[in-house]
Amino acid sequence: MSQPHGGDLLVALLRDLGVDTVFGVVSVHNLPLVEAVDRDLRFVPVRHEATAVNAADGYGRARGGLGCALTSTGTGAGNAAGSLIESLATGSRVLHVTGQIDSHHLGAGRGFIHETRDQLGMLRAVSAHAATVTDAATAGAVLRDAADRTLGPAGGPASVEWPIDLQYAPQDPAALPAAAAPKAPPLPGPTALDEAAALLAAARRPLIWAGGGATAAGPELAALIGELNAGLLTSNSGRGAVPEDHDRVIGNFATTPAGRELLAEADLLLTIGTHFRSNETADWALRLPTPHLQIDHDPAALGRSYPADLTLHGDAATTLAALRQRLATARTGDRPADGAWTARLRDVREEVRAALRDQIGPQAAICDALRAALPRTAVIARDVTVPASSWGNRLLEIHHPHTNVFPRGGGIGQGLGMGIGAALAHPDTPTLVMAGDGGLAVHLGELLTLAQERPRLTLVVFNDGGYGVLRNMQDRYFDRRSGVDLTTPDFAALAHATGLPYARIADGADAAPVLAAATASDGPTLVEVDLTALGPMKSPFTPPVALPAR
Repeated sequence: MSQPHGGDLLVALLRDLGVDTVFGVVSVHNLPLVEAVDRDLRFVPVRHEATAVNAADGYGRARGGLGCALTSTGTGAGNAAGSLIESLATGSRVLHVTGQIDSHHLGAGRGFIHETRDQLGMLRAVSAHAATVTDAATAGAVLRDAADRTLGPAGGPASVEWPIDLQYAPQDPAALPAAAAPKAPPLPGPTALDEAAALLAAARRPLIWAGGGATAAGPELAALIGELNAGLLTSNSGRGAVPEDHDRVIGNFATTPAGRELLAEADLLLTIGTHFRSNETADWALRLPTPHLQIDHDPAALGRSYPADLTLHGDAATTLAALRQRLATARTGDRPADGAWTARLRDVREEVRAALRDQIGPQAAICDALRAALPRTAVIARDVTVPASSWGNRLLEIHHPHTNVFPRGGGIGQGLGMGIGAALAHPDTPTLVMAGDGGLAVHLGELLTLAQERPRLTLVVFNDGGYGVLRNMQDRYFDRRSGVDLTTPDFAALAHATGLPYARIADGADAAPVLAAATASDGPTLVEVDLTALGPMKSPFTPPVALPAR
């Protein structure tokens, strides 16, 4: 089509946002959008709409910006809904553009192909923002508003449904509205900042807990740790805010016995941008020290999960910068750091890691080999599987928050799609995906996307013949297994059928050479870890889920 249409308008928006790659499934109800993106940018045809959103999510996380997914109307949009829930739970920045039937048929209920009842209502339920393009003249404004909203402080996916006749309608891409001016980040008032600085200056055994809201404040956070002689605990989402090889970073170990003891010894806790998720606080039974100072850009989060003695409504980076300025005057002189506390922090850091290494047994060799093979800038995408939940989310060092990609909502099967998006966001850097055989089976067709797009991605599949996390839980608490033992494919044959290089790890000694070769490759490799041959963990991992007394 020679005349610019809706697809050209979308391309203009994406170029303005710095997005060069879009993920989706083509359909009669999004064809002009896909055609324009494929012509002017890069369109990646994934095999399922859920993967389109996961890949856009991973692309955005890896770049610290926005990702875009294109899906069709009705069933296609419904397929995307589960992955939109993950993006909503995470606050990740995804622009989801989905087709819709012709505008003059909307709401008629006449059974038009791909039609669904109240698609916009469904999208509103799983998105931070959802809107419909109602006429060609306002399409640019609707798209720009959606992008502005997902790029706002709270993030979350923005969905736009676009009737197919309005996608084909003539457009002037040069008339696309400009982005809204960014709002100044919130900053606590001077009284609250002065009070917080005084408490921080007086603390002798301080701890800081960093969540996902602290990841953009890494330099200020690292400086504050040194100035306070503080230890740093993190949620899973906060990992990499300060590189995890820093000697004050305890990490995602708060609920371990040593982590609990350290919290009990602390005389102050500063928490920054964390939701205190149930699985990271033992269903909020974890005891926190007082005084507890809490920083969050969302006022509703302050005191929501744990009481706080002092709350500071503010952006993490600007608030920490203001606190550091006040600390210089709040101190009554040069007080030497407490050497015993410094030593205690380093001892706990070593203790929690040694305990976990002992617990995971032969899998420690795989953890070590992965970190040795990957550059510090490599994205590590982890699906929900035993190795990720037990050691990938704790022991496998993260050095930058953009490399820490995982399904924060806890749903299985999303890791490969996220990894594909991350790999195409940084095509010159290797990307790692950790998946289980059960989780990979959810979107097994995306192996074809790997074979077609050939990103520099190493897919490590931990094969234990089913859903290992739930199997361990049933073996521990129940009299029988239900739904956890699954047929597993021959991964060597599967890799051959899809044209993917294949390697197998069956012994700890295999890990280093196999993973070094796979991650050095300039394309995808499927690596199977045979967990039966490798041998069991010392202590089977079970999820931190409370069960009623039996």
